[in-house]
Amino acid sequence: MLSRERIGAWIESSPVQRFIITVIIVNAVTLGLETSASLMADWGALLHLLDRAALTIFVIEIGLKLYAFRLGFFRGAWNVFDFIVVGVALVPASGPLAVLRALRVLRVLRLVSTVPRLRFVVEALLAAIPGITAIAGLMLLIFYVFAVMSTGLFGQAFPEWFGSIGASMYTLFQIMTLESWSMGIARPVMAEFPAAWLFFVPFILIATFTMLNLFIGIIVDTMQTMHEADHAAERREVEGAMHRDTDLVLAEVRRLQADLASLRAELHGRSSAGDAPVPCSDDPREHGPQTS
Repeated sequence: MLSRERIGAWIESSPVQRFIITVIIVNAVTLGLETSASLMADWGALLHLLDRAALTIFVIEIGLKLYAFRLGFFRGAWNVFDFIVVGVALVPASGPLAVLRALRVLRVLRLVSTVPRLRFVVEALLAAIPGITAIAGLMLLIFYVFAVMSTGLFGQAFPEWFGSIGASMYTLFQIMTLESWSMGIARPVMAEFPAAWLFFVPFILIATFTMLNLFIGIIVDTMQTMHEADHAAERREVEGAMHRDTDLVLAEVRRLQADLASLRAELHGRSSAGDAPVPCSDDPREHGPQTS
């Protein structure tokens, strides 16, 4: 029987993960095709078979990971995400739970947990939440101030757009998105209040261009910080490996130096005791003339 470590290494290997990605993509296409009544009439049985096959593969994958990693499986946030997505697909979609059938498409989101680059983007967005929350709070404050101003300025003439704080904030949100803000809202208001541009232009500059760029800046800065952290971790790993190799080389050099010092001491002891061998030569010229 295969060990847990070997099964865990196999299920996390690149070939298996590429196969899972392929299954996710095929399953996403299958779920999209199931929305077509004409295709379901002709190929409904095949599409249902492919869907069940994909779900079976996902269940086997999760089961093998649970066997290999046991409770350690739930320490990974992406593993928990995959477990929930696959678990929702196993809930019987009948009766009051029929609405859960539409949640099968959540399986497509497993691409996020499987593809490293997509996972990095999502992790960057999650890491940027504190900064985004601060900017969102500042934007809410700006919306409230401009909503109170617009309700007082234009509420009586245009109650549908600015008749209350809620209506004004919704109208200002539409203006912030630049969706029909000029011909749909600003110019009709300016026909009644010619100086209304003094209100709309600063609001657009602050809310649309400045605040939204702050959102983008926070996300980009977070992604850059995460990139630097990843590179720093890689550098530390490489430097650690280099230091380990250097230590091994130095230890070997010290051992060789110790062996050489011991050999020198032994040779010196022999020389001082008169035990040094006298070199001999096989060259007959060194023994002088010979007589026959």
